[in-house]
Amino acid sequence: MMMMMMMMMMMMMMMMVVVVVVIMMMMTMMMMVVVVMILMMQQSIVEETVGVGVVVNVVVVVVVAVVVVVVVVVVVVVVVVVVVVAV
Repeated sequence: MMMMMMMMMMMMMMMMVVVVVVIMMMMTMMMMVVVVMILMMQQSIVEETVGVGVVVNVVVVVVVAVVVVVVVVVVVVVVVVVVVVAV
């Protein structure tokens, strides 16, 4: 009986982790889409009035997006490890 409970808990934990990972992936995709849209907007502006500031803005946005993604991945990994250790 105890083993069954443990197995159920494990399954639940795994499902939770999977759901979280999927959500994170969705968030990442959304971020990428937003960045691409911003890039497109900036591109049209650059074509009209060539400015270095706009390019810098784009670079900053991309860097921030990458950092956010990395942090999210690290957090997910840590959570998974903690769950596994706890179980």
